Amino acid sequence: MNDLSPPLPLAGGREPIRNLSRRGFLGAATGALVLGVHLGPDPAAAQERAEGAAAIAPKPGTRVAAFLEMRPDGTVRLLSPFVEGGQGINTGLAQTIGEEFDLDPARFAVECAPPGPDYAVVNGLRMTGGSFSTRSSYAAMRRLGATAREMMLRAAAAKLGVAQDQLTSDDGRVIHAASGRSLGYGELAAAALALPPRDDVPLKDPKTFRWIGKPVARLDMHEKSTGRAVYAIDITVDGMLHAAVLHAPHLGTEPQAVANESDIRAMPGIHSVHRLPGAVAVIADSWWRARKGAEALQVSWTNPAADGVATVSKTFSSAAMLAALKGSTEPGIPAEQEGDVAAAFAGAAKIVEAEYDAPYLAHAQLEPPSAVARFEADGTLDLWLPNQMPELFQQVAAGVAGLQPMQVRIHSPMLGGFFGRHFSYGPANPFPQAILLAKATGRPVRVLWSREEEFGMDAVRPLSFARFRAALGSDGMPVALQTTAVGEGPIGRWFGALFKSPVDSSVVEGLDKKPYAIPNRRLDYVKVPHPVTIAFWRSVGHSMNDFFYESFLDEIAQAGAKDPFALRMTLLKDSPRHRTLLQAVADLSGGWKRGPFEAADGTRRARGVSMASPFGSETATIAEVSLKDGEARVHDLWIAIDPGSVVNPAIVKRQVESAAALGLSSTLLEQVVYEGGQRQARNFDTYPILDRERMPRVHVTIVESGAPMGGIGEPGLPGVPPAVVNAVAALTGRRVRSLPLANTRLSDA
Repeated sequence: MNDLSPPLPLAGGREPIRNLSRRGFLGAATGALVLGVHLGPDPAAAQERAEGAAAIAPKPGTRVAAFLEMRPDGTVRLLSPFVEGGQGINTGLAQTIGEEFDLDPARFAVECAPPGPDYAVVNGLRMTGGSFSTRSSYAAMRRLGATAREMMLRAAAAKLGVAQDQLTSDDGRVIHAASGRSLGYGELAAAALALPPRDDVPLKDPKTFRWIGKPVARLDMHEKSTGRAVYAIDITVDGMLHAAVLHAPHLGTEPQAVANESDIRAMPGIHSVHRLPGAVAVIADSWWRARKGAEALQVSWTNPAADGVATVSKTFSSAAMLAALKGSTEPGIPAEQEGDVAAAFAGAAKIVEAEYDAPYLAHAQLEPPSAVARFEADGTLDLWLPNQMPELFQQVAAGVAGLQPMQVRIHSPMLGGFFGRHFSYGPANPFPQAILLAKATGRPVRVLWSREEEFGMDAVRPLSFARFRAALGSDGMPVALQTTAVGEGPIGRWFGALFKSPVDSSVVEGLDKKPYAIPNRRLDYVKVPHPVTIAFWRSVGHSMNDFFYESFLDEIAQAGAKDPFALRMTLLKDSPRHRTLLQAVADLSGGWKRGPFEAADGTRRARGVSMASPFGSETATIAEVSLKDGEARVHDLWIAIDPGSVVNPAIVKRQVESAAALGLSSTLLEQVVYEGGQRQARNFDTYPILDRERMPRVHVTIVESGAPMGGIGEPGLPGVPPAVVNAVAALTGRRVRSLPLANTRLSDA
């Protein structure tokens, strides 16, 4: 869900594989071969840090970014630095390692590693997000599998008394074809314990791949389909109490008094009532009883202060915030400059101008926020919670609990989706409440937010605004583009200390580094902070900025009397990769036609096109749209994606399809509206999301260009909003510059 820009180095290319079998790794079986690989940019320094910190580690086995354990019973365990949350990373890792190890991915058991200082795989951080997991680990995981296989061959050669080059392997067995003898990997694990890994093990020729590049079934499919998958809300521990929470109506206000506290305490099953920062919690022997108590609370709150970061006044509204963005007169910071923009505008035959905006958005995930906290007898803390950054949560939790990070054990269950929701967003997370309540009661406590509390406290995608000016030559082609992005992004808010650039990349991504051959360009960034809690949202800045840019590009085409598809093809003259992708999506759709035209069912339709370059991948999208009762109805989405290369095409297609659905939901329906300092939608009845009736057919084609591997989870989203809006403009003659489309009643031209 999120892009921690600036561009990130791909890690794990030539880091040494280590034999860790004698290190006593956490949970490793006796006699197992344990191989580790570091994924960070400086393995020697990381190992030095690890060994120096070993004395303070709460348990062994937390010092290497990933390890592969071949057990004597033939089972295989992979301890992964990434969190599985529906994106299929566990399956992808098993495919990648299994390919080189010659072991069926279905035989792997993949677990999320506990916190440790050497799991930092992304710019010095351990993070699952930014569509970065597979591409950051692919090379290292292949080498891990290849090294393990070579050690099995070497151990088998010694046991069988034959030359190593006479041996082959197949799905977990080493085979000596000449004698018909074979040994299983489990049988060889003990013998491999004493072997040092080689650093020069060759990798397979991709032409021989059995599992990489194939639609291997997901490892978690059975558990999910049978209801056995365990999420944070499924965690139970002995003696656990349940807490429901009532939050303050305005962000930044605090509870003053609870008028009916004694009545609440007298309700069935109620254990206690507690005041928390910005909230009041009711604890009971079941969550239903706790929630009934919380709903009955009569709380007086402090008055909200003036707007500021994490403080929302009674007068704050979305409309006022948008007006502030539009009205900002602060000078912009250059985020991109090319050519002489001023001279190009001075000599322009025509100038085109437009302003675009997109609303605050909730994550609206089905998995409700929850956390379980338990203090142990020795004062250490166990914490179960959905998260994308275990070490970061460990640090924050330690601060809340008054402990050292090494005294906090973070358990990272499978996520019910990412969407950028599972970062530490201050008041938008329930785990600090669980810690405080567990400390106050002396019992394990689970905090589970109701849907209303989730909608009220969720950190939101920032409301965003951009201003465009384009200069056209006498031939109707753009010769200059001036763009101004106004607002604040989650990178600046939450990771400003890490990324020192004055330009918040999460505000400008999707507006910069475009492949189009417009010779003179300038992009400025103007920071205007939000008083509300802002967050990453699936595809981050691309989710709105590609809508802004690609919609305005269609306006440029119209002003220059150009077909929008043909204009893009011309502007991509210097990029064969993008031209190939654009042609691929046209072919997928049966050939480009803008319309309006009459479909076989008699409806009047039109098509829109867009391109996007999110998270190291490239996409091209075409949408076919009609109107019904003043609303846009999307019948088909065609999406061509070029991620360079893929591990599992089935997972790629499903990720693109799901991203397209979320992109369409934000295009048609979704918005968080503030009035009087409060959010108006507190559940799905007032925050509509895409339903089955509105879900179109989604057609996906994968173009493997061989470019460096890009991301998958988010790239399918950004092209959908502009493609749909461009189709609406072709159909109606009306250019919609503000989302969602539900705010605009449409009619045929």
